[in-house]
Amino acid sequence: MKPRQLKKIAVVGAGKIGESLIGGLIDAGLVGREQVIATARHQERLDLLSTRFRVATTLANREAVRGASVVILAVKPQAMEEVLAGIRGHIKRNQLVISVAASVPTAFIEKRLGAGVPVVRAMPNTPCLIRQGMTVLSRGRLADSGHLEVARQIFATLGRCLILDERHMDAVTGLSASGPAYIYVVIESLAEGGVKVGLPRDVATTLAAQMALGACDMVLQSGEHPAKLKDMVTTPAGCTIDGLLELEEGGLRVTLIKAVVRAAHRAAELIHG
Repeated sequence: MKPRQLKKIAVVGAGKIGESLIGGLIDAGLVGREQVIATARHQERLDLLSTRFRVATTLANREAVRGASVVILAVKPQAMEEVLAGIRGHIKRNQLVISVAASVPTAFIEKRLGAGVPVVRAMPNTPCLIRQGMTVLSRGRLADSGHLEVARQIFATLGRCLILDERHMDAVTGLSASGPAYIYVVIESLAEGGVKVGLPRDVATTLAAQMALGACDMVLQSGEHPAKLKDMVTTPAGCTIDGLLELEEGGLRVTLIKAVVRAAHRAAELIHG
């Protein structure tokens, strides 16, 4: 399957991530508005999507997936069983199903859809909402490299993409999907430190957020190990080393590691409620 064959895309469960995908696909020119159809549980949500993007909407998942080249399942893990039961028999093997539900294996979806339907699993994060996201893709047993390329083109409209083996997906969830929350806490805490030493709160928040953004770009653009970049900032007998000593004493490094591990373990449990 090649991107030019994207005749129709159905977004099932168009919440925030689904909405971002619709906007990204249309803005990138991968599809026209007339090629997209979205579903949601409530008509109010569909009215909002219809007004914003001028795309077709329906409360009926079966109607949306019928004839779609790509079906994006943007539903919560706990709702996946019910959604799959509702569309089973309406999905054919010449369609591609992409799931963004955390903790739901491709084998789970393949088994419940039957008919040899190819499935790709995606794990995006919330910065996808501003096209600065990180999405990891992995393919199921029936998907091939062409299906992965279609998925990559779709999620590339929202930021960076990586392709990994599915066994890494819970770890990805604990790191890049949950990770923005950890960084927000770090930014909030740094801003509080700025307030403590006399900065206005809005100034401190701007300084902390832009500093974090720049530091992240340094890692991505330079390709250097974060430890090396840290050493570039840390001059002998300077102020930075004193701050780093406080972080080490407070256990920040170990705490962040534990946060990723705990979230990854929880990701494996989500499908069970």
